[in-house]
Amino acid sequence: MRRPRWGKSVTFFGNSGASTGSPPASEELVPAVAGPEAGRRVVVCGSDRTMLRVVTELVSSGERVTAIVNPASRHYDRIGELGATVMGARVISESLLRRAGVDADDDGKPSTARALVLLDNDDVHNVHTALTARDMDPDLRIIVQMVNPRLGKQLNSLLGDCVVINGPWLAAPAFVSDALEDDELTWLDLGGRRLVVGQADLIREPHLTVLADTTSSATPELLPVTSADPEGDIVLGTGVRTLWRARDVRPAGWLMAMRDIFDSRVRKIAAVMAFLVAAGTGVVHFFGNIEWWRALYLAAGVVTSAGIDDDKFNDAAPWVKVSAVLVQLTGIVLMALLTAVVVDSLIGARLSRIIGGVRGRPRNHVVVCGLGTVGARVLEILTERGVAVVGVDQDEDAPGVQVAHRLKIPVVIGDSSNEETLRSAGVQRCQSVLAITDGDITNLESAMVAGDLNPEARITMRMFDHDLAQRVERRLGLGHSRSVSMLVAPAIAAAVANRRSQVTVPAGRRVLLLTEVTVEDGSVAVGRRLGELDEAGGLRVLARQDVGGTWDWTPAYERPLRAGDRLAVAGTRSGLARLLMTTRPQQAPAAS
Repeated sequence: MRRPRWGKSVTFFGNSGASTGSPPASEELVPAVAGPEAGRRVVVCGSDRTMLRVVTELVSSGERVTAIVNPASRHYDRIGELGATVMGARVISESLLRRAGVDADDDGKPSTARALVLLDNDDVHNVHTALTARDMDPDLRIIVQMVNPRLGKQLNSLLGDCVVINGPWLAAPAFVSDALEDDELTWLDLGGRRLVVGQADLIREPHLTVLADTTSSATPELLPVTSADPEGDIVLGTGVRTLWRARDVRPAGWLMAMRDIFDSRVRKIAAVMAFLVAAGTGVVHFFGNIEWWRALYLAAGVVTSAGIDDDKFNDAAPWVKVSAVLVQLTGIVLMALLTAVVVDSLIGARLSRIIGGVRGRPRNHVVVCGLGTVGARVLEILTERGVAVVGVDQDEDAPGVQVAHRLKIPVVIGDSSNEETLRSAGVQRCQSVLAITDGDITNLESAMVAGDLNPEARITMRMFDHDLAQRVERRLGLGHSRSVSMLVAPAIAAAVANRRSQVTVPAGRRVLLLTEVTVEDGSVAVGRRLGELDEAGGLRVLARQDVGGTWDWTPAYERPLRAGDRLAVAGTRSGLARLLMTTRPQQAPAAS
């Protein structure tokens, strides 16, 4: 018998339109029942750092992995050492996927591969491979890493059941958390929204719900009864308040650009020309007996090589005419020099660099070194949080540079490991530095220079090499280090295993769990009213998603539940356990 379809749905990891911040403080992953999936392989395609982390995560969790890797990848041998079956190929074809096990038999027997993970940096290649695999096996679980979130949202109509991973959206909140020290906040994706849990005075109103009250007594009250004005100090919301705001850092703008273009060379040339015009005006007025305004016109025309056309000047003394010719020749040279200097300023500094520079002397801001896809998302989050920020990158065409121009964030174009570049960004007066370029050495050098310029700044580095990162943190004391691939790999592994994510929220000495639960066919919950699932102090239903519909955060609690409905809930461990017993099919007692 052919195994059941997963359903027409797309799950997005780290791709929410809501405000974003730090990752969940703690997360428990509850594995799904293996059943017939046990023993089948997971095919992973890619060649970058993320693939190495993903294969490591999958192998360590007991998965059988087949890795399709470009032989030119420097991680090729390392992946084979991890215990994965390695297939070298520069281009992924249908025949290669079939050899890897992606092919369902005509008689309905499932293929050897139960999941396909696509980690290529090229979205088009990922989509092409995913479509090919879907035609080969309509029931294959596909996990795709997409750089372009808009294209990822369109995969529903193309692939049916798939999981879209957006690395920058997953990793960027962790860097923001380090920069702002948001240890008191817990961020999570729940019910199709990006949410945050924390103290009520930190969460932006309106609050979605009150989760706990830890101030009334020694024992915290979990999930207090909702009223018109619920009381509690731990709440769930969609964003954080801006409790402080550093002085805005503004781009240099056109006025500052003009100041940089008209540098000292231009000012000196203009001063000489002004002196010649003034001297010529005096000579023409006193010795040519011409009124002041006409004399000024004649002198300016001579100096700027605009020409002279005046009847009275034709009657001037010969030495005056000769002087006018000499002054005009000097003016020609000065105009040529002026043009050359202005053009040199425009080309040498680049207009985008001039306009995007930093105005004034910013303080208490965040400096982001490296404006790639992760840096671009970091800029957006910091702007949403109301934090002053300055970007640094040596590539004017980097994705984050375009985002910075759109958000009117100052950008310093230059090498972030260069002291003068960091001085231009105001590192010596900033509160945090994020060194998140693609190179470990560049980030290390940037962190070291920033630490010398501002020992009080919080520094976070992006580093792939785990051993190097540990030694740097221990010996140099430069701050935290994070790896984008290590932040993304657990999410991919969870998607492969189809595990449900539970975010743990501390409330005094007790904890709450926030997760999503599906009402399964044959469970006692089918047909019951939604409101009957709520338990005072034990469980609260936050949102509901009907089969094929969207999430509703103001659900009708009188409506009966149907098989396939999905619920976003908050509850204690015991309350959640009772809900799972209610929403799962009842097993028949074993025959004696």
